Amino acid sequence: MRVAVFSAKSYDREFLAALEQSHEMRYLEPRLDRMTAPLADGCEAACLFVNDTADRDALSGLAESGVRFLALRSAGFNNVDLDAARELGFRVARVPGYSPYAVAEHAVALMLALDRRIHRAYARVREGNFSLEGLLGFDLRLRTVGIVGTGKIGHAVATILRGFGCRLLAYDVHQNPDCLSLGVEYVDLDRLFSESDVITLHCPLTPETYHLVDEQAISKMKPGVMIINTSRGALVDTPAAIEGLKTRMIGHLGLDVYEEEGDLFFEDQSDRVITDDVFSRLLTFPNVIVTGHQAFFTRNALSEIARVTGENLDAFAAGTPSLNELT
Repeated sequence: MRVAVFSAKSYDREFLAALEQSHEMRYLEPRLDRMTAPLADGCEAACLFVNDTADRDALSGLAESGVRFLALRSAGFNNVDLDAARELGFRVARVPGYSPYAVAEHAVALMLALDRRIHRAYARVREGNFSLEGLLGFDLRLRTVGIVGTGKIGHAVATILRGFGCRLLAYDVHQNPDCLSLGVEYVDLDRLFSESDVITLHCPLTPETYHLVDEQAISKMKPGVMIINTSRGALVDTPAAIEGLKTRMIGHLGLDVYEEEGDLFFEDQSDRVITDDVFSRLLTFPNVIVTGHQAFFTRNALSEIARVTGENLDAFAAGTPSLNELT
């Protein structure tokens, strides 16, 4: 089967190479949108990543090119218009759980780096500055951490932080028995916001969670709260977060995702002027760390993404349903 792989990087080629024994992989550097959809001409499947835009226009272009199956190289699918996909006759499958540990460990790494000012200390020492002024941190032990979303990633975060001796609060529409067995206490969002020293987001982006962290939510939080987001950028209202940083309601902010990241992330922008003023303002704060959507980026995760993507493609080629299909 011929497969158009959009947003293909060198590491995608490396890990998807095993699929070439069964499928003809056409690697395309551009992201999917209505203009690039014709690049999939003659392919039966399109393989998409998180910042590919699979809206109605793009899907119509894929359909005209002969594509009938969308293989997502991600767990999230908020970039796909599922109603349009269904109307156009597409089947859609995702990779629901590639490595929750990769994302969980990155989230905790952001917590530790922000708490102990690792990013600032690293820059100072390279310049010969060994002063400790401004680098004072706090012990994570006995701190209250609020986990929003307790699926596989949220559970992995809880497991790690339990080892640090943290008090763990959680919010989710469904309580995870594995989290309960760790001693996690499920509470409503207002209580989680008001009692947590650290808040880490691990829920999907839905209409209900859009801008979950906004001006009103921040006003309920402890002054100096640390907020970590390794899930989806639009969970955080970025201008509201900037105001929170300016008033010091937010003491630390760690972001691996950004709601307007589509024009920035996964590309080398070092020789260009970043015209996103909101993002540029974020980078001026010494208590903010932004990484470029790399929380998933481990060999373990990419190997699993390739394996499950292959299974999804094989199932479609054989005319059988995949357990990972979205309905």
